Amino acid sequence: MLPVAVDAMGGDHAPSAIVAGAQLASDAGIPVILVGRAADIGETDLEIIEASEAIAMDADPTKSVRSMKDSSLVRCAEAVRDGRASGMVSAGNTGAALTAATLRMRRIPGVARPAIATPLPNFGDDGTPNILIDAGANIDCAPELLALFARMGAIYARTRFGIEAPTVGLLANGEEASKGSPLTKAAFPLLEEAAWQQETGARFIGNVEGNDLLGKAADVIVTDGFTGNVALKSLEGAAKAIVAALLGAFDSSDDARKGAQLLLPALAPVYERMNPDTVGGAALVGVRGICMISHGSSSANAIFHAIKTAHELAESGLVQELSASLSEG
Repeated sequence: MLPVAVDAMGGDHAPSAIVAGAQLASDAGIPVILVGRAADIGETDLEIIEASEAIAMDADPTKSVRSMKDSSLVRCAEAVRDGRASGMVSAGNTGAALTAATLRMRRIPGVARPAIATPLPNFGDDGTPNILIDAGANIDCAPELLALFARMGAIYARTRFGIEAPTVGLLANGEEASKGSPLTKAAFPLLEEAAWQQETGARFIGNVEGNDLLGKAADVIVTDGFTGNVALKSLEGAAKAIVAALLGAFDSSDDARKGAQLLLPALAPVYERMNPDTVGGAALVGVRGICMISHGSSSANAIFHAIKTAHELAESGLVQELSASLSEG
């Protein structure tokens, strides 16, 4: 298996946390190549692809990718394109990562726009994560794009998590087909069509609501990138606030601290499922290669899990599955 190319210069804690995460992955037997300035990366046994530039977190994505051709992000995408790496991971500028992957790897035929597929913790049934797609790549969407996202999300759920017959829901403000924005109302009949469901093995169940994101209503939840990103950030903010409130309550008195000692072992697995570090990032689906996008504040552990996921997605043949299905559709 080819190594995973890791953008060593991207992220709030780069390059130290990135290099540490890459080392964890290497120690676990996953081949890794770091991409960036060797002088900044420092001493390491990992292979390095030299890249003299780093795209800033607040830089204009398209302009930066087009003008900074020796940036670590661009070189990561080129490593995948050229068959030197099985996938790429970056905690840097999200828009630049999307642009670099799309321009260098190119889109899979039949994909008008790639989308971000983000796993969400599922506290129902067997606990297999739900998939939110799109989580931020496409702010303005046509109904046909939501139908494409549904197809790609179903294939991702089957390939990544082994869900043979994934259920697909359309995110709206009510379960009834009449509810939703003009976009979701126009997309609804497209998702109802039998052909794509038969081809992917998926089943469209209709509209789902925001309170279904972490439940068992649907394996794949489809929305536009604006709504998806707001929903994702809302969940992340709520999770942080709840954890902080619980920790404060547990430390509020001697009795509370004693109670916490009894509760924490039972709550630890719940925290792990909510902890974004254990996911590591989201996959950009629809390009001719594996691209994992991590949070800008990713820790070494988050980078390790992103590399692990990129490695597993490459082994699973996700790109080949998407290419085969979309060419048929």
